[in-house]
Amino acid sequence: MSSKLVQAIDTLISVFHTYSGREGDKCKLSKREMRDLIQNELAEYLETQKDAMSVDKIMSELDENGDGEVDFQEFVILVASLTVACNSFFNHEN
Repeated sequence: MSSKLVQAIDTLISVFHTYSGREGDKCKLSKREMRDLIQNELAEYLETQKDAMSVDKIMSELDENGDGEVDFQEFVILVASLTVACNSFFNHEN
């Protein structure tokens, strides 16, 4: 049986590839794919996901190489940033 951390890594990879490749490069998220992922997977943490400008802002901040898409490494930066923010919030609340 895998550890919780290994399961979390497997889940990150699986979620990314569930949305990537629906259009264009199967190893990157287009703007539409990223919007769908945010709406379906991160709605609890990103309440502004319904705002198209918010998705644009997230995309521009994550797209380090400027290709208009989010690759897995850039996606992991989003997840890590959200994880740090949530940890800080919950530590502050307690």
